Amino acid sequence: MSNNRQQQEHYSLSMMYGTYADILFVLFPFLVIAMQRLWDGNLYQTLMRPDLSIAAAILAGLAIGKFVLGLVTNRDLGRYKERIVFFIALTLFVVLGPAIILILSMTGNAEIPGFVAFVQPVLLIIAISLYTTAVSIANILVRSGKGASSKGESDKMHTERTAESDRSRAAPLDLPRRTSNDTF
Repeated sequence: MSNNRQQQEHYSLSMMYGTYADILFVLFPFLVIAMQRLWDGNLYQTLMRPDLSIAAAILAGLAIGKFVLGLVTNRDLGRYKERIVFFIALTLFVVLGPAIILILSMTGNAEIPGFVAFVQPVLLIIAISLYTTAVSIANILVRSGKGASSKGESDKMHTERTAESDRSRAAPLDLPRRTSNDTF
């Protein structure tokens, strides 16, 4: 069982690194912009431009994609759909909606209120948190769908659960063939 636990820890660590690598790739262009503004002596302007809201909107969109991926990966995970839909709605309501409103308001108005300098970093932090949560939930749902064995199970039970998991995987999409009678 120690080997199984080490594999789970390795998998979790790999997923964490992958998740934060995604976040760093999304934030990299915004880091370059911030460094250029710092070089010019206008770092405060980064907080008063829509850059952080754009980054938050991108991460929120990625989070929604991961939540949907977790929802559609395995048909047997339908019991979790209310939770996943809740997180999708939370992401839309708390991050994506406000980020888009801020982007549009900031690009359309000459005078930007001071509270924006505080709201944008908060949106970005929430977006990062929701993205990491989305990746974790998607991976937990995928792993629970595969049927990981617990301490007390025998090798026979593990083999049966693995075979059952293989049968419960989603079948490939079967599209009907087009015939000569079909019209556009």
